[in-house]
Amino acid sequence: MSNEEFRAALSRLAAGVVLVTAQEPPLDEDGRGEDVGMTATAFMSVSLDPPLVLVSLRNDSRMDDLLAEQPLWAVSVLAESQRHIAGRFAMKGRISDRLLFEDIPYVRGEVTGAPLAGGALATLECRTEQRVLAGDHTLVIGRVLSAAVPSGEGGPLTYFRGRYRQLG
Repeated sequence: MSNEEFRAALSRLAAGVVLVTAQEPPLDEDGRGEDVGMTATAFMSVSLDPPLVLVSLRNDSRMDDLLAEQPLWAVSVLAESQRHIAGRFAMKGRISDRLLFEDIPYVRGEVTGAPLAGGALATLECRTEQRVLAGDHTLVIGRVLSAAVPSGEGGPLTYFRGRYRQLG
């Protein structure tokens, strides 16, 4: 089986789209660390008791490196109207994270300090429980420390056959 055949087969699996965020530890005691974000479609619930979720990160990506040292992170479940956010944080060779967050409404999570996207269908704040190496990715399992449903309006943003899509 080739990589292309594998990708083509799995592109037929629709997935929800989330924004994973974390804050780098500050360089000094007076500063705040830079916010980091990435779009993910490999995200899922793992357990209700205890409440656990999983996100898959490409090895040696900025988020993988950060979550190897920063145990607190957050997830915003993106609405169909937030396609621009998903695209922005999925870009390869992108601009600095500071500029990516510049004109996106967000609040800081009370538990993690990580950005939570305004208008998201749901938000979760997590603490890493386990990291599992799996091929060219790391599976990060996080305990959910807080969950909220700030916006009940709109449908979820999904990813299918290489494109962002809406249900219906």
